[in-house]
Amino acid sequence: MRLLGNLLRSFVRRGTLKILDASGVEHEFGDGSDVARVTLRLHNRAVARRLFFNPELVAAEAYMDGTLTCEDGSTIHDLLFLFSINRAALGAHPVQGSLRRIWRARRRRQQQNSVERAKHQAQHHYDLSEDLYRLFLDEGMNYSCAFFHSPDDSLEDAQKAKLARIVRKLAIEPGMTVCEIGGGWGSLAIELARAGADVVSLNVSPDQMAVAQQRVDAAGVTANVRFVLQDYREFSGQFDRVVSVGMMEHVGIGHFDEYFGQVRDLLVPDGLALVHSVGRKSQPGTTGPFIRKYIFPGGYVPALSEVFEVTERLGLWVADMEVLRLHYYHTIRHWRERFAANRDAARTLYDERFCRMWEFYLSAVELGFLNGSNMVFQLMISRERDAVPVVRDYMFDRPDITD
Repeated sequence: MRLLGNLLRSFVRRGTLKILDASGVEHEFGDGSDVARVTLRLHNRAVARRLFFNPELVAAEAYMDGTLTCEDGSTIHDLLFLFSINRAALGAHPVQGSLRRIWRARRRRQQQNSVERAKHQAQHHYDLSEDLYRLFLDEGMNYSCAFFHSPDDSLEDAQKAKLARIVRKLAIEPGMTVCEIGGGWGSLAIELARAGADVVSLNVSPDQMAVAQQRVDAAGVTANVRFVLQDYREFSGQFDRVVSVGMMEHVGIGHFDEYFGQVRDLLVPDGLALVHSVGRKSQPGTTGPFIRKYIFPGGYVPALSEVFEVTERLGLWVADMEVLRLHYYHTIRHWRERFAANRDAARTLYDERFCRMWEFYLSAVELGFLNGSNMVFQLMISRERDAVPVVRDYMFDRPDITD
């Protein structure tokens, strides 16, 4: 515990962390306050050593394997909350600072998302059982940030509000053509079709696309939606509108020019595009080791400076930008609570280790939006200066669309 204790004394500055080591000896760190109070047990000495060198990955793996357990009523969410309010101090430790410099140097290699590799990595996450996602998503199967007019909104209402807002932003008129990059389970395609658009939806997950097709058929808009099993770089055409929700996070820093170049090339000269992505308010960084290894291999949450550098280079107008801050926190909070309520069903689908992995994932990303630097941005992009209306009022002059 000597090395780990040295790290924790400099890291845990708010709240209280008690650790029972493999010999049963209790160690306490922090200021003794109740802002966060967590008790952990380490079941072997090796875990303590490994935690010192890579705590973000090893804590997750030890929890998944059962060699780190939460005691005295503590939960993994409590531990990650404690981590989230002390995170800045962790990077200041010399060993952890060196580790982050190594991650930064290797980030382009980690995000080398060729067409075939991108397909494989997307399928790693999105070809999990449909039944798993139904345990915690809303009835529309929306796996992206909702829009909460109030924190008390239901998840279903907030997701419907998100879809309506996107349709409004795109100023959809009957007969327009829309290309959707990353179609998910079909909810946005259905809403675009209901507004009168003809939609081509790109997806690289066969399982996800099959469910989306079933949902489109059930909604009665089959004639207006065509799904294409292709990476965005494999497809060509021109459309009045392009929309991409929750896809840019999977592109990788070395492929932003390809991505925004394709958005540009898919638009007719006076067309407009909406890009909705998780971002960071901090400077460019890296993807955390747990998320990179187990959840979204090849993924990266960009800083706005990295995004604007590309749009400037490609000569695109960023006609509007909206930053959604706590909306994803509220969204993922609902997901985490629903997953917890349906944990037994998830364990039946997979196993205990998988459930622990998803508990860790959902808590970590939720708290990244509450206490970290993560947010969501929506960009309106066009090739021409006035393709996007010059004031946002147009979004609310559509009596045919309601939240």
